[in-house]
Amino acid sequence: MFSRIRIAAISFTSGFLLLLVLCLGAQNLKDRHSLRLGLTSTAPLPTGFILGISIIVGVISGGTTVAIMVPNRDSEQLNN
Repeated sequence: MFSRIRIAAISFTSGFLLLLVLCLGAQNLKDRHSLRLGLTSTAPLPTGFILGISIIVGVISGGTTVAIMVPNRDSEQLNN
């Protein structure tokens, strides 16, 4: 159980740090695009920011998936 919490915490912490660095680095970009989401569109955002957000979401979702899939050590000890 502790390993699952540790993996999830590392995943969220690294995602937050990546987001912080991304926000600091994306402020001076001039080329901005907006995404069309059905009938609406987003505010104009730098292309690197959009790509960075997708990478950060991948890091967080991958880390939480691994945290869920890690076998529980307590149940393995009970079965042996």
